[in-house]
Amino acid sequence: MRLKKAALLCTSLMLTFSLAACSGGSGNTENAGSNENGNAAAKNANGGAGTNEPAASNNTGGNAEEELGTPEMDFDMGGRTIKVVSWWDMAIPEDNPDNIQKKKNLDELMKKHNFKMEYVAIDYGEYQQKVVASLLAGEPIGDIVRLGKTYSIPTLVKQDLLWPVDEYTKNSNVFNQKVTNEYMQYEGRGYGFSESQSNLITGIYYNRTLMNQLGLKPLQEYVNEDNWNWETFVQVAKEANKDTNNDGKLDTWGLAQGGVMEQALYSNETSLTLGDKQNMEDPKTVEAFDFLSRIATEKVARPTEGGDWTEPGQFFRQGNTLMYAGAGYEVSGLKTDMKDYDIGFVPFPKGPSATAYHSGEALFQALTIPKKVEHPEQLMYIWEKINDIDSIYDYPDQASLESNYTDEDDIQNSRTASEGMLVLDHNTFPNLPYYDIIGELTAGNSVSTVIDKFKAPVQAAIDEVYKK
Repeated sequence: MRLKKAALLCTSLMLTFSLAACSGGSGNTENAGSNENGNAAAKNANGGAGTNEPAASNNTGGNAEEELGTPEMDFDMGGRTIKVVSWWDMAIPEDNPDNIQKKKNLDELMKKHNFKMEYVAIDYGEYQQKVVASLLAGEPIGDIVRLGKTYSIPTLVKQDLLWPVDEYTKNSNVFNQKVTNEYMQYEGRGYGFSESQSNLITGIYYNRTLMNQLGLKPLQEYVNEDNWNWETFVQVAKEANKDTNNDGKLDTWGLAQGGVMEQALYSNETSLTLGDKQNMEDPKTVEAFDFLSRIATEKVARPTEGGDWTEPGQFFRQGNTLMYAGAGYEVSGLKTDMKDYDIGFVPFPKGPSATAYHSGEALFQALTIPKKVEHPEQLMYIWEKINDIDSIYDYPDQASLESNYTDEDDIQNSRTASEGMLVLDHNTFPNLPYYDIIGELTAGNSVSTVIDKFKAPVQAAIDEVYKK
């Protein structure tokens, strides 16, 4: 397969050299990660949800029927315009061989089935309100609509506003099976889909230059030894908290931020909520709370200077902080702003109950089909046939990872984190006291006290959504 792809790549490059195909991202695929926050534009530009990275061929794990895809269908859509709605323009850019083939597929499908494709971009700030209002009014704003899981499952599904699509997503060469069969599930049915096989990459970005200056053991060695865990993570952070000029004050730090609640949860394979129940008393969650409390009480992280949510990234950019818990869409900006430093990546360390490395997503999103839209099977067929290609890439995010990293370990670590992505659901519940919980833990209050104080309010926040 690699030889075939290499040959295809060379041929495609000769034909599309002016497009600089292989140096950039790719098509209208989104990683299955977050663009559901105020930093959406940056994520779109730098490889988050909305990245132009291609979906690589993924024929593992499916049966022969799934790999072959849906048999050819013959139907006439009567000149219908299919509207694809997102908070960015999902039109297929012909910027690499994968996308050129997808665009060719679309053109042929439009001719064969007599339809047009229109891509509608709505500003992120007003997106949720506009799209949900259109669904509730029975006049969906599009035929294929991107929705955040936090406001669609269970709320919109319970109101019978979305088609289940799991019967149409069996082709594992096209559809990310986790999206439909795991991330966007409700009561045994899948309501979202994605042609992107990539996931949000989150983990630890670290300053390899500073690590070497401080004489610290390379972080990659912990990974290679399968000894990169919460204990070694705290140890490394403390070792980097140094007063290098002997003036009585720390001038290098090991960790840019202490409020790593989401990272603690997903890296220990747990969550604050589990379906319609609070999960705060689960032993894995207790361990995550203990970890967060320890970082605060043992003064592991660099203390805040009163900045906003961007402060940890600013600390890291100063070049005097070893580690920063961040996401893949940030790496290009970090490298641009830190040209004098060698930036590496390792997964967030494993918690004591974890079996693997993970990345985590608490603002997951995917494509959906509103229930008022007719013939969802035709729309899903078209989406499948557009994206059913033999990718030139060997794995998801290959182009962007190879453009951002020269170290193969960083690339492999990114792939490992992405493959283990977990979705956290606490943002589904508007009144869940998430930041209050973090505040109590980082203030040094005992974990048992925090759990006793918040387990009832967390359950009440869940009930508000599930019992409507």
